[in-house]
Amino acid sequence: MSDFHDAARNGLSSSELEAVLRQVGAERYHNRHPFHHRMTSGALSRTEMQAWALNRYCYQAVIPRKDAMILAHAEDPAFRAAWRKRIEDHDGEDGRSGGIARWLHLATSLGLNPDDVKSERLALPVTRFAVGAYLSFCTNRTLFEAVASSLTEMFSPLIIGERVPAMLAKYDYITEDTLAYFTRRPEQASRDADFALAYVLGHADTAERQQQAIDALVFKCDILWAMLDALQHAYAEPGNIPPGAFRPEAAL
Repeated sequence: MSDFHDAARNGLSSSELEAVLRQVGAERYHNRHPFHHRMTSGALSRTEMQAWALNRYCYQAVIPRKDAMILAHAEDPAFRAAWRKRIEDHDGEDGRSGGIARWLHLATSLGLNPDDVKSERLALPVTRFAVGAYLSFCTNRTLFEAVASSLTEMFSPLIIGERVPAMLAKYDYITEDTLAYFTRRPEQASRDADFALAYVLGHADTAERQQQAIDALVFKCDILWAMLDALQHAYAEPGNIPPGAFRPEAAL
């Protein structure tokens, strides 16, 4: 994999910056992770699938909170009007019918207790640390960097396109209803990615800011990768489940 630390040292054109950002995703997005490959090959146990859904809920639940932090940094009302659609997508207009609720449906359809999922108490420590780091990044860094970190949305339709057909074909306990969360996500992700990319390219007017955008996207890819690393370590090889985390016997 490439080292992107000095990618913008001499300054990049807009098209060159976009190419580097897309290269980051091509090399570091978590569709390259062995856990994802095992998922799409049909190799995950039901316990591993449950652990994935339970831990991923922590990430899904923090998305509208990090987007609220981004809104708090934004002075442009047009930006806020566009960005707040992300919160509505995940919370729903009524707070009960958005993407978070659909992810909870996914988790409970796999046999998990909804209260256990929502409490996040059985999540892996790395999951909680990673999600907290992402929220902290979007709270404490600049608006520009926080927006750049969201550019993983550029690659979301790709991983969904790999994941959903494979899960339906290779796990007989998973149905289209189980995966209803993913029905709207490719369209939403593409809309959000287009907006964020245009914002980043339009505001990356120095080599320093270009590097900040690259670094922010690398950071976000690292967050998603670390979450799958933790799942692989706990539930596959070597199978070291931390104290207090979801355990196979809980699925019985």
